[in-house]
Amino acid sequence: MTQHPGLEPPPFVTIVKDICDEGIHLEQTYCYPRGGGQPGDTGTIFSTEHTREFGEATPGEYILHPMDEPSVFSIGDEVTCKIDTDRRNRNTRMHTAQHIFSALANEIYGAETVGNQISDGYTRIDLWFPDRDQFNVEEITEAVNSAIRSNAGVNIHEWDRQTILSHEQMRHTKFMDRIPSSIEYLRVVEIEDIDLCPCGGTHVSNTSDISDITITNSRSKGAGKLRITYE
Repeated sequence: MTQHPGLEPPPFVTIVKDICDEGIHLEQTYCYPRGGGQPGDTGTIFSTEHTREFGEATPGEYILHPMDEPSVFSIGDEVTCKIDTDRRNRNTRMHTAQHIFSALANEIYGAETVGNQISDGYTRIDLWFPDRDQFNVEEITEAVNSAIRSNAGVNIHEWDRQTILSHEQMRHTKFMDRIPSSIEYLRVVEIEDIDLCPCGGTHVSNTSDISDITITNSRSKGAGKLRITYE
């Protein structure tokens, strides 16, 4: 398996690498750590003798799987990790939908996504507009849902920095100067004919896996900025 699936992640076997007061680190993990507006995975880790649920995985030098009483495990234990499938599936679908929304808001209005947060049941996106008065709820809703219904494939690439920065269709590259130069290759997510941008989040393999969106709120967040909430 060269790419862990965004939807329906299977359990995986790994080794306990380290134990701290807050939880455990694994030698390898397919758990998504909180970041980029996407919540981290939760789930269950079990060995032949012990079972513990873990809370939202968080980033660091090694991904932390927080839990109560992590000391029931020992360094070197072989364990199985089962990701909470419902939570992962929901966040994956919403994350890919956010890419589509941000790409089309940029294409239609020249709007830039300056913040986003996936929550339980809804997504919030902060957009900065050259002309906020152009924004139309019905127009963007129809554009996003039309794109979702187009059955576009979602492809994952690993490209070098120069390829990413020189690509005329690449979106969302301003953050790249914050990534250490020692990291030569970055993960790029392509939604065919809709979006192309660097991203470490989880994604569906085809937009047919996503339901239509409904915008539930739109409010001002200062000059030129709107906060859009949709389900």
